[in-house]
Amino acid sequence: MMPPHVSPAPRHSSGSARQMDGPVDAIDRHLLELLREDASRPLKTLAAEVGLSRSSVRDRIARMQAQGAIRRYTIETAPQAGTLSAICMLRLARTPDMGIVHSLTAMPEVVRCDALSGEIDLLVEIAAPDAPSLNGTRDRIAALPGVVEVTTSVVLTRY
Repeated sequence: MMPPHVSPAPRHSSGSARQMDGPVDAIDRHLLELLREDASRPLKTLAAEVGLSRSSVRDRIARMQAQGAIRRYTIETAPQAGTLSAICMLRLARTPDMGIVHSLTAMPEVVRCDALSGEIDLLVEIAAPDAPSLNGTRDRIAALPGVVEVTTSVVLTRY
């Protein structure tokens, strides 16, 4: 999936054209960082920031998508006034447990779910309109088969 302003890049057959299956280089890493900051940044702006033509940037983005370095574009929304957020740290009976991950990510209150190394297996961020809803979501998470322990911390300030 490409943002609306990026069209698929043509494959070049010329020997002088950049190989489309090459490794990610320093310019690609810079492009990835710029896209992480703002995926809606226009090609013209990206090109100026990395010192390449728009077509070269479009080709690089298309190549990184084809290679899987760019998997999807998404948006980040600001929390609504009155929304409470919490971080739940889960220990599981076994890892990985994709059934638990699918159950978590299907919950509308789950904002993100990350697998971790170490004693904590999953870090789950949840958001809810009020404390009872937040607690109810936390209880549903704790009740999932295979969840051994849940430690929850309410987010006080997000910087």
